[in-house]
Amino acid sequence: MIFLNQILQGVFLGAYYALIACSLSFLFGVMRIINLAHGSLAVLAAFLLFVLADRFGLSPWLGLILVVPVMAALGWALQVLVLERSLKGGLLVPLLSTFGLAIVIDNLLFQGFGADTRSLAPAIGDLSFASWVLSDDVSIGQLDVIILAAAIATLGGLQLFLARTRLGRTIRATAEAPDIVGLIGIDARAVYALATAIALALAAIAGAFLALRATFNPYSGGMQLLFAFEAVVIGGFGSLWGTLIGGIMLGIAQNLGAFINPHGFLIAGHGFFLVVLIARLYAGPIAERMRFGRRRVSAA
Repeated sequence: MIFLNQILQGVFLGAYYALIACSLSFLFGVMRIINLAHGSLAVLAAFLLFVLADRFGLSPWLGLILVVPVMAALGWALQVLVLERSLKGGLLVPLLSTFGLAIVIDNLLFQGFGADTRSLAPAIGDLSFASWVLSDDVSIGQLDVIILAAAIATLGGLQLFLARTRLGRTIRATAEAPDIVGLIGIDARAVYALATAIALALAAIAGAFLALRATFNPYSGGMQLLFAFEAVVIGGFGSLWGTLIGGIMLGIAQNLGAFINPHGFLIAGHGFFLVVLIARLYAGPIAERMRFGRRRVSAA
């Protein structure tokens, strides 16, 4: 039963990883950009929520209604002022631009808030630690269930938006052929700006749950980016449901590693990520050689 509890807690942890990775996966799927400022932007949203709760007494749930559009507007500005110009310089320039942006955000947050860790758990009272006890060894945190539901709703809603709405199909078409959609009257620049706005709105949601479930400081963004990147690679770049699966697999690997050895939490997660990465690197060439071999046999 203890082993089962570790798997359950890994699923809930993985749901948070899927939330933090959702924005990264979406932006890569649309613009082929790996946003290295992603973690820092999520932490920025967490600090905005903290300010609203600490100085104005606003509930984090209500504060999120204000922070999400603010982050979306920031995403629009980021695309127009930074990413649009950096994309013209090739694939490396956006990486350098977002890396520099992450450094700026981290240091501005440090200047404004200092190095102390903070949390919004006190702002939600008993919900931060309340749980349903299923047995002596198995319990389910109420906040964890909310995070899992939020991850499924966010990823599912985004998938439906892209598949069933006209605007979503426009985003998908622009992602596939940005140079061609202009022939049918679609402004690829406006679509990219909208996609970045959506990505940062999603990052705001992830930042909110980071603040609710754990502690954070101005330099927490790097670790959040790492977890998000690992979840996306495990699940497959650009795949939304794959991101959920990848996050859950990463969370389970970390929890099982901690179960085997108290120091194995991060090592197990990184090791699992490395195994999947190596498998992806070698599976493609092997599959291609097998297809080539079948073509030769058929030709013979």
